[in-house]
Amino acid sequence: MSKTILTIDDSRMMREMLLMVLQGAGFNVVQAEDGVEGLEALSRSTPDVIITDINMPRMDGYGVIEGVRQDPRYRATPILVLSTESSPEKKQRARDAGATGWIVKPFQADTLLDVVRRVSA
Repeated sequence: MSKTILTIDDSRMMREMLLMVLQGAGFNVVQAEDGVEGLEALSRSTPDVIITDINMPRMDGYGVIEGVRQDPRYRATPILVLSTESSPEKKQRARDAGATGWIVKPFQADTLLDVVRRVSA
């Protein structure tokens, strides 16, 4: 049974790239355009890994991480941040909220897949 990845990003191009890479590697992919949609998607799917951007309208990635971690069903679900941001302060804030890891955009497909496979094992 293949694993399900929830991707949350306001960039259509980034969602398409993630879809292509992850589906190409055999993952099921559920997509959301922002944090509000991302949290709503949790009621329709049970992702094995969540990948979220930080800077998005309506709800940013920090809000997503905090919202996911408040739900007991998803306390242990790995959350990867995929962002152009890379400051130590932002990374620490994400870790404090409950993020599992951080990948800087633009991403290399093999690096992303390696990290997703590692955290979902």
